[in-house]
Amino acid sequence: MKKVSFCGISGSGMSALAQVLKSRGYDVSGSDRSFDQGKDEKNKKALEEIGIKIFKQDGSAVNKNTDFLYISTAVEDSIPDVKKALQLGVKIKKRSDLLSEIFSGFKYGIAVGGTSGKTTLTAMIGFILDRLGKKPTVINGGLLKNYQKQKGIENVILNNGNIAVIEADESDGSIEKYNPYIAVVNNITIDHKPIVELKKLFSDFINRAKFGIINLDCENSKELIKNKNVKTFSIKNPKADIYFSDIKPLKHGVSYKFMDKRFHLKLIGSFNVSNAAAAVLATSMLGINPKDAALVLEKFSGTKRRLDVIGTKKSITVIDDFAHNPDKVKASMSALRDYKGRLIVMFQPHGFSPMRMMGKEIIESFHQTMNKNDVLFMPEIFYAGGSVKKDISSKDLIEFAKSLNLNAFFYQTRDEIKKQIIKIAKKGDRIVIMGARDNGLTDFCKSILKEIK
Repeated sequence: MKKVSFCGISGSGMSALAQVLKSRGYDVSGSDRSFDQGKDEKNKKALEEIGIKIFKQDGSAVNKNTDFLYISTAVEDSIPDVKKALQLGVKIKKRSDLLSEIFSGFKYGIAVGGTSGKTTLTAMIGFILDRLGKKPTVINGGLLKNYQKQKGIENVILNNGNIAVIEADESDGSIEKYNPYIAVVNNITIDHKPIVELKKLFSDFINRAKFGIINLDCENSKELIKNKNVKTFSIKNPKADIYFSDIKPLKHGVSYKFMDKRFHLKLIGSFNVSNAAAAVLATSMLGINPKDAALVLEKFSGTKRRLDVIGTKKSITVIDDFAHNPDKVKASMSALRDYKGRLIVMFQPHGFSPMRMMGKEIIESFHQTMNKNDVLFMPEIFYAGGSVKKDISSKDLIEFAKSLNLNAFFYQTRDEIKKQIIKIAKKGDRIVIMGARDNGLTDFCKSILKEIK
């Protein structure tokens, strides 16, 4: 039995892979500084319940019998687990290398790429295939609401079939490691890398696949049509291979027309209809009837932290959202604009380098989608540790927001912002907490809901 350990096992990517290896009979252990800080207790308990051993991040998760230590791109050599592995000569591998190894072992691999919507689209594809008996293994970056009752953390679907569905991450370049049967490019917008660099990454990604799927509505991704064996989806262009049209917001979701029939989604926003079109197209290439796929998606509950309604109290709704780049912010805010009520938004910026590159574009997305009554709050940039140049502050971004006449306010901490939100919130408001990477944001949403008077 192989013995492996995961450094940073609470992360969405790491925990999913740990669960896959555990299901295959590996002896799996791991550590996470969040656990040491008393955070992410739910994740810790879920992993322990399926037999994964959790250690403090002090090097004790690694010993001379450990075959591999798996780390993410962000992990540094100074972390005790890594130092111990280096001292003992234990092989260290990147998370993306393990994902690539697992993915390449399947006959039919669907890799979902794009700068926005990967998690929801991966979940949709996996849900269709699972519900229609194709027995996929799905490795996702988000928590799947339809699978909350399963043991472990619900960012995987474990089956014994010959299909795998994964997210292909472009932010760390690991997308270059995957050779899929079907490569999906949902969109290409500014995020962690410049557009020119992203276009090259995604073009190569499509060329390595047997089939490619492209969003015809995205100016940058539709350039990839010239690549081999490409099919398209759209919510704007009837010439696409899969075309969803006549989108209408509903009280608890959205409806659309496809092949002369009207279908419904439990999710809001036209971008989710676009995700659904991509999912229907991808699964049709594995023999699923498109209408059957669209019908299955009517039961899809979504993923957590994607316009996720935490609850309503005193007619004030609290919403948790993962939006963290200009395109995601604009998409989420536009979807929320389809409904009545003032928006009180707290945006948690993540990473000094990303904010240096796209901070102003994020503010411009808020400017395009907020009205004069809406309010924007920002705490200081979230810092996960490591060596970094701290030459930008959320305060700089708020000053830019004010220059655009937004009701924008900077406070150093979230607790200060929570006090202000609770102070100004009134009947009919939507409180939206946005940001990536930080697992504590969901608990922050819940604390706001609890403290509304």
